[in-house]
Amino acid sequence: MIPAQADVTGGGLLAIVVTFLVAWLFYAVTLHLAATFFIGDVPSQRAATAALAPAVVSMLFQLGSLNDAIALFALFTLASVVAAIHVVYRVRWVTAGLLGLLHFAFALALGLALYNIITFL
Repeated sequence: MIPAQADVTGGGLLAIVVTFLVAWLFYAVTLHLAATFFIGDVPSQRAATAALAPAVVSMLFQLGSLNDAIALFALFTLASVVAAIHVVYRVRWVTAGLLGLLHFAFALALGLALYNIITFL
């Protein structure tokens, strides 16, 4: 029998690393989809590189227990992805901002779809 206060997930360093890798993969896929839709044919390596920034910001918010500040989380994540797009894709700030907003929309749509599928199972 499992005690009432037991941590069923295990936690620890392995959980942090796996969560980071899954977030990085998710942001890379959605950024590549958005960049392909917005810019055209682009290498997927750029999306993987630029996706490191929002993945790190997401993990810092998770580790810092700032989950209640969802607006702050969204603002910092969006700012980090726009800055990363500007640097990695070598585009102007306006283009990076528009691509960042499109990436945010793709991530929201795919995230909600995956959430609904997982909760349905």
